[in-house]
Amino acid sequence: MPLDNPPSRMLEAAPSPPEPRPMSAEQPFRSEFLRTMQARGYIHQITHPAELDEACAGGIITAYIGFDATAASLHVGHLIQIMMLRRLQQAGHKPIVLMGGGTTKVGDPTDKEGQRPLLTEAQIQANIDSIKATFARFLTFGDGPSDAVMVNNADWLDRFGYVEFLREYGVHFTVNRMLAFDSVKTRLEREQPMTFLEFNYMLMQSVDFLELERKFGCVLQMGGSDQWGNIVNGVELIRRVDHKPAFGLTTPLLSTASGQKMGKTVGGAVWLNADMRSPYDYWQFWRNTEDADVGRFMRLFTDMPLEEIAGYEALEGAQINEAKKVLANAATTLLHGAEAAHAAAEAAHAAFEEGRLSADLPTHEVPAADLEAGLTLAALVADAGLAASRSEARRLAQGGGLRVNDAQESDANRTITSADLRDGVIKLAAGKKKLVLVKPV
Repeated sequence: MPLDNPPSRMLEAAPSPPEPRPMSAEQPFRSEFLRTMQARGYIHQITHPAELDEACAGGIITAYIGFDATAASLHVGHLIQIMMLRRLQQAGHKPIVLMGGGTTKVGDPTDKEGQRPLLTEAQIQANIDSIKATFARFLTFGDGPSDAVMVNNADWLDRFGYVEFLREYGVHFTVNRMLAFDSVKTRLEREQPMTFLEFNYMLMQSVDFLELERKFGCVLQMGGSDQWGNIVNGVELIRRVDHKPAFGLTTPLLSTASGQKMGKTVGGAVWLNADMRSPYDYWQFWRNTEDADVGRFMRLFTDMPLEEIAGYEALEGAQINEAKKVLANAATTLLHGAEAAHAAAEAAHAAFEEGRLSADLPTHEVPAADLEAGLTLAALVADAGLAASRSEARRLAQGGGLRVNDAQESDANRTITSADLRDGVIKLAAGKKKLVLVKPV
C-alpha cells in the first residue's frame, strides 16, 4: 500500500562514526554510574563521554541492552552485559532488557564466521520464556522510576511492511558506510558469505534504539565492543531523526588471561540456567579461574567492594586459591542464591579435600545395559564432558590426568563396566578439579 507521507530526508553525506578507541583510565567522571563502570573495568568506548556523564549526573537516565534468543539459556559470555544493567540500576538509573524476538529471526552477523541457523517463531518464544527468569536474579523489575522493564522487539519489528521499513529507515543508511563496519568487512575479507538478511540486522538494531527512545525516553545503548558499529548507527539515527541526545557505551571483549574466550570450556558453553549447567558446575567454573583473572572477575562479576578485592589481589602462591573460592561463592550466589553456592562449596570441599562424595556433585547417567557391556574410558570421559573429545581423553590418560574411583588410569582404552561401581556410582576425575559421578539408569 503506498505511503501518504514521504520518507524522512536522506543525509547527503553520513558523518563518520566516532573512533572506537579505548577510554583513558584517568578520564574523570562526575556521575556515580560512570565512575563505578570505570573503576570496575567495564568501559571500553563511549560515543559522547562528557554529554553522557552530564546526563547521568543530572538525573535518572534509561539505558538498554539487547539479547537475542538463540538458545534456551544465556551463558557466561552474556554475564558482563547483565552486570552492566545491574550497575546502572544500582546507581539509580532505569534498565531495559530488550529480548530480540524480532532480530533473532535474522541473526546478528557480528563476530561470526557464518550465518546462524534460522529458528522458528515457536523456538524463539520458547527460548525467551526460558531465559526471562535469569534477569530477575540481577535486576529489580517493576513500575518505579529505576525499576527494570523487559520488552520484545518483535512487538514493533513484526508490524513493519517491507516497503514501509525501507522508506522510513533505509534512507538513513548508506551501503558504503555499512560495508565499512568491522562486522561486515571481516566477513567479506574472509570471502565468507553474508546474506542480505544478515546485512539488515544493523538497521533493525538502530530502529530498536529509536523505538525505545520514543517509548521510554531511552538515551543509552550498551553492549560489547563488537557491537560498536551497530550502536553508533542507532545513536546517529536518533540524533538525526528526533534531534535528541543518544549515547553508546561498550565493554572490552572479554577473554581470560591466557587468551581463551570467556565462558568456553571443554564441556561447552557455561550456561546460566540451572537445568543446563548445575550450580556445582557453575561454582567450579569460577573456582577454576586463572590466577591473573581473579581480581578482574571479582570487579566485573560480583558486588564485592573494591577495597576487599584489592586485598585478595595482593595474595600470592597457594593463597590465591582461597580468593578463587570467594569469587566462586560470590558469583554463584548472585545467579543461584546463597544456599546453592554453599552447597556447591561444601560438595567441592568434600570431594577434593576430604575424599567424600556428595549428592550435589555433577552426575553423568549411562544406560545400565551399556555399562554392563562395557565402555572405553576415553568414550566415557568425553561423553561426561571431562574432555572435549576421545583423543583429548587419551592425552589426559597418557599424562596421568585421569582417575577412576581415585585410582590413576593411564590406559584410555581400558573398559569400564558395572564391576567398577562403588556404592552405585563410578567416580571419574580429570585433573585435580573436574569430577563426575557416573550412574547407571
